[in-house]
Order: sequence, then structure tokens, then C-alpha cells
Amino acid sequence: MGVTIPVLAWATPVFLFGGRVQLLTALPMIEVNVDNGPSTSGFYNPFFAGQIAWDLGNGFGFSYLAGFYLGVNTGVAFDSTSFNQRFAVSYTADGWNLTANAIWGIQAQGVTDTINPNFLNVDLTATKKFGKFEIGPVAYYSTDLNNPTAFYQKQSQFAVGGLVGYDFGPVIAQAYLTTDVYQQNYGGNDTRVWGRVIVPLWNPPPTQTALLHK
Repeated sequence: MGVTIPVLAWATPVFLFGGRVQLLTALPMIEVNVDNGPSTSGFYNPFFAGQIAWDLGNGFGFSYLAGFYLGVNTGVAFDSTSFNQRFAVSYTADGWNLTANAIWGIQAQGVTDTINPNFLNVDLTATKKFGKFEIGPVAYYSTDLNNPTAFYQKQSQFAVGGLVGYDFGPVIAQAYLTTDVYQQNYGGNDTRVWGRVIVPLWNPPPTQTALLHK
């Protein structure tokens, strides 16, 4: 199984309740292969969201995101819409990235052709930069919050691993490796390898950045 998730994020010059307004959209793509069987690929549910991020000072920050995955019928996506909220707290001073990000997903009601449950995911990151390198442990926990049908068995898992990144200047590359240390109703432990490429399209000059915060 392969997943590609291009995300476009815009940190706008607008401030609301003291926090910067940010807009995000994503159009995931999925490829599913079965051993000695068929394979299929296509677009997953597109994602649209707005976020407010607060700079609390001394390296601390908090953000709240609200958005939704739009239901589509592509063969690899779910034909149902879900509401997504994310709460993140972080410390990013002195080369550290200590972040906890909680994701709460709520499935749309009245959909009869899906058995998707509501869910909670928690992502944890504790990395440190050494020059252009970044390294440190990561972990995530996920659990279903309800049983959408009588026969559904709630799933949950907790995985730990590590991150290695390098800042090339115009591009930042990161690689992750995680493995389950606990799982329920997944049929076995899961090991995942994935990467992330961050490409800043534009950053305001320092003088303009200072004016935006006034």
C-alpha cells in the first residue's frame, strides 16, 4: 500500500483572537496492492481546513484546526464526509521540536454505505536539530470512539519510532520509521516507513514579518 499526501498550507497575514489564520488543503492519493491479486489506485477524500495558531512566547505555541474530508466515490475513498478537529501544543525554541497533536474525527450522520467510526489520534514528536540535521523519537496512538454497526470491532494501536531529517535550504526532507507496540483488532503489528518533503513557496522578509505581528 502506498499513500501520497500533497498538502498546501498558507499562513495568511490575518490575525484572529491574537492568532494567525492559516488555510490548508490536501488531495491524498492511494495505491493498494494485494499479493497475487488485483491492485487499484486513485484519489482519496480531499481535505479543506482553517487553522488559528498562537505564538505564546518563549518558544511555546498552540493551534486549533477545523476542517473536513469531503466524501467522494473513487474506488479507494469513502463516499462519506467527516469533520476533523486538531489541537496542537508545541515548544520549538533552541532547535527543539516538542509537539503533541490530537486529531478528533467525527463521521457525518445519515450515511448508510459506510462503517467508519469516529476516532481520536494523538501524534507525539520530540526532535532536536544539530546543524542541518534533525533527529529524535516519534510516537502515535489511534483509537475508534464508537461502534458504527453492531458487528464492528473497535480498533486501537500505539506505535513508536524515530525521525531523521535534513535541511537542504530550499527543501527540508524527513524520514520516519514506526512500529506497533500495542494493537487491538488490526490482525497484527504494523510497521510503517514514510517520508515528508517540505518546500516553502514564499516567506515574507524579516521587516514585513515584524510588521505583521504589530
